Amino acid sequence: MTMATDFISSHAHPLPRIRRLALSDLKAALMDGLDDFRAMPTHALFVVVIYPITGLLIGAATLNAELIPLLFPLASGFALVGPFAALGLYEMSRRREQGLDPSWMHAYGALQTPSAGAILSVGLLLAAILLAWLVSALGLHWALFGDRAHSSVSAFAQEVLTTERGWTMIIVGNLAGFAFSLLALAVSVISLPMLVDRHVDALTAVRTSMAVVQKNPDTMLAWGFIVAGLLVIGMLPLFVGLAVVLPILGHATWHLYRRAVT
Repeated sequence: MTMATDFISSHAHPLPRIRRLALSDLKAALMDGLDDFRAMPTHALFVVVIYPITGLLIGAATLNAELIPLLFPLASGFALVGPFAALGLYEMSRRREQGLDPSWMHAYGALQTPSAGAILSVGLLLAAILLAWLVSALGLHWALFGDRAHSSVSAFAQEVLTTERGWTMIIVGNLAGFAFSLLALAVSVISLPMLVDRHVDALTAVRTSMAVVQKNPDTMLAWGFIVAGLLVIGMLPLFVGLAVVLPILGHATWHLYRRAVT
């Protein structure tokens, strides 16, 4: 079965029962995620060590004058594919919950199950959302600045922060980024942990994820802001903080899934 067929299968499973969530569930999920991180710190850091490195590479790539306008979209868009990158953390939390060996050697076992195609399908969907965000960001920059090149990151930042068109780009760009982030959240927050846990097709997993968001809009919006805030904190010290923030969020997302779906 191809990934495309897996995603649009007409034999989608019925949706599981979806629970009402409260802010207390978010707090509990974060605490459980922190507990997993404390129990498996070396393993979690091994799984996510590539993320701070990738963040630095993103920053270095944008030192090219032509790519400077993509610095913020790349840094913020990096989070759109984070749920897919956290697959190993979901599996480690699942195995620890069931009393199985949670070592990193088993972290990507889900990619060797019948759900692998569905997982990759959702990953491609997130990649498409990221690409759409980058194209939108470039289009906005072109509409406001034309094909003008910027000599440095500092010169670009000064123009963005001190001109009317710069503030227009900040406001419109952030609104667009917020919309793409909401879409990515709705698509992936439950679907990827569910695919690690159950053998269902991608469409069923995505429908379940969106149903959870639809049933708990305020709570899931709050979760989105929590994730965004923690990612910003993790990015501030040259992305190094992501080595702690990402595993905690990954484990917490697993526990949020377990609270949301029965």
